[in-house]
Amino acid sequence: MIDLYRRSVHLMMLLASSAGLLACGSLDNASNRIVGVVTPYKVDIVQGNFVSKEQSALLKPGVTRAQVRDILGTPLLMSLFHADRWDYVFTIQRQGLPSQLRKLTVTFKGDELDRIDAEPMPSEADFVASLDSARPAGKVPVLELSEESLKQLPVPAKKVDAKPLPPLPTNYPPLEPATR
Repeated sequence: MIDLYRRSVHLMMLLASSAGLLACGSLDNASNRIVGVVTPYKVDIVQGNFVSKEQSALLKPGVTRAQVRDILGTPLLMSLFHADRWDYVFTIQRQGLPSQLRKLTVTFKGDELDRIDAEPMPSEADFVASLDSARPAGKVPVLELSEESLKQLPVPAKKVDAKPLPPLPTNYPPLEPATR
């Protein structure tokens, strides 16, 4: 009897461990299917200085370094080995969209701007439109009231002239007693 009991316990343990291993394999496949459907949120990564077409149009040869800094901001790259060169680099990485990379390099002779090397820059309006293109277009609410809606609004109550407040005191009692 004890031998039969021992064999049945061994058989149940073997079946339980087999069932556990099978369950782990099916959970692993289920989790892979879930991960394929649900994607985590990824933060937009924006680095550098955005330089617009309007800003780059203000740059002319002969402009001083201070004026360039006022127009474009502090450069992203200033090399110790190339003191007469400033690099403005802008990158943006967003989920589901290709990365954007824009570069503008200004070269100085002394304190004056000598040369501008840049790829075509978008205008500010074009850049903002490219940022909004990833968002789904929703229904825009009407922000005006019709004549009928205006008539349905409650009429504000007329203000009753209140008595004027008494004048403020000119002297105040002391905050602490005079003697300690």
